Amino acid sequence: MIIAHDLGTTGNKASLHHPDGRLVSSVTVPYPAHFAAGGIAEQDPDDWWDAVVEATRALLAATETAQADVAGVVVGGQMMGAVLLDADGAPARPAIIWADTRSGAQQRELEAALGAEHAYGILGHRLNPTYSVEKIMWVRDNEPDVWARVRRVCVAKDFIVLRLTGRLATDRSDASGTNAYDQAAGTWSEEVLQAARLDLALFPEILESTSIAGRLTDAAATALGLHTGVRVVMGGGDGPLAAVGSGVVAPEDGAYVCLGTSSWISFAADAPLHDPAMRTFTFDNVVPGSFVPTATMQAGGASVQWIAEALSPDPAHPETSRLTAEAAGDLDTEDLYFLPYLLGERSPHWDPDARGAFVGIGRHHTRAHLVRAVLEGTAFNLLTCIRAFRASGATIDRIDAVGGGAQSDAYLAVLADVWGVPVRRRTIVEEANSLGAAVTGAVGLGLAEFSAARALSEVTAEFTPDAARHAAYAQRHARFDDAYTALAPWFAGKPSAGASR
Repeated sequence: MIIAHDLGTTGNKASLHHPDGRLVSSVTVPYPAHFAAGGIAEQDPDDWWDAVVEATRALLAATETAQADVAGVVVGGQMMGAVLLDADGAPARPAIIWADTRSGAQQRELEAALGAEHAYGILGHRLNPTYSVEKIMWVRDNEPDVWARVRRVCVAKDFIVLRLTGRLATDRSDASGTNAYDQAAGTWSEEVLQAARLDLALFPEILESTSIAGRLTDAAATALGLHTGVRVVMGGGDGPLAAVGSGVVAPEDGAYVCLGTSSWISFAADAPLHDPAMRTFTFDNVVPGSFVPTATMQAGGASVQWIAEALSPDPAHPETSRLTAEAAGDLDTEDLYFLPYLLGERSPHWDPDARGAFVGIGRHHTRAHLVRAVLEGTAFNLLTCIRAFRASGATIDRIDAVGGGAQSDAYLAVLADVWGVPVRRRTIVEEANSLGAAVTGAVGLGLAEFSAARALSEVTAEFTPDAARHAAYAQRHARFDDAYTALAPWFAGKPSAGASR
């Protein structure tokens, strides 16, 4: 059996799988995240470890799985963060996670040294505060006492692999999400690190996602309730792993959307896909030699969660399903728009200053209109990303949906109508990341091939776009984009044309 861990933003999901990747059972252990003004988003890495321990033990107990039945552990998780370690391998400060956007000055320093387009050509990604290198630079520039104790840096799943095996390493998928990785060379970029004024020795060795990082240490085995013979497969970032969990392991498998806290559209490709306008980006895949062009918005599912919390009597238990059901069907939002930029934005605008906004709200609008506008706003934003992919030569004629938001019929129907392509729900929805991790682990352990993922998640529902609604949405999409364009200077604190002081 294989145990997979998926370190999300809100908790760790541990799942038990058969040797071919088939899911047996899963357990989720939540942990907190600290969000504050100024773009702050942090978590305690020790909370991740505690959740891995608790979830593993709960999973073994719930399934009555014996120690001897577990052959391997594989880890996946949130990408683009920064875990800064001291000489003992302990966190020198809380981890700065993907949603943190306070390193704008560090982004501008890199752009001045490298040029935005040149950096995009090296990295396959834009320079942006959401990436690891800018976060690491921010700590160096703003917390000198902390920085004096920092000896190594890594991302979330690498920290857990270190605790499991005693070995600090990363894989290509997570390395490609740091803004420090030369995608063509497959190594850390000396040019970028020189511009960032960071020592190459800070960064871990890079392995394939399917590599055996090591075996459980005595301490880890005791903590987890497993034996020391268990092998640990390196694993990868949650985006590329979700592709595998969606059955997308090769270009012919089409595209998928993950409707999680952040939301993204992606597909497998044989080469990086560079957008001339730099709206999209490309990760290295967990499938060796493959790539996953991606467009990620910061607050897809997070926007839906936020409106549900805001409108529910008990924000701790938001009535998401009921509220989205109220917003279903032919409800007309009557020129009400929602800009889903609660955490700034990556694709397509790459604007850390952007913020959420309802535009066009009137006295007649109800909570159902508000919820529907949020669903439409995330769909409009991702439509801009789909059009960017198509402009770069990609063919997207259907999209499979995974992630927590994929459980909502109302949401998938809106996505299909806005995008104008069929949207399909798969058997595995919330466990897509961990399923992808399990398949990656099975490949690393020599138990399966990546192609096995195609048979592990089946299509259970298809939402076909309504031609009339899609035509109306196509016109409204232009007004949605106009709303952001009009407000972008205001978000940045700049006076609009003709404004008086």
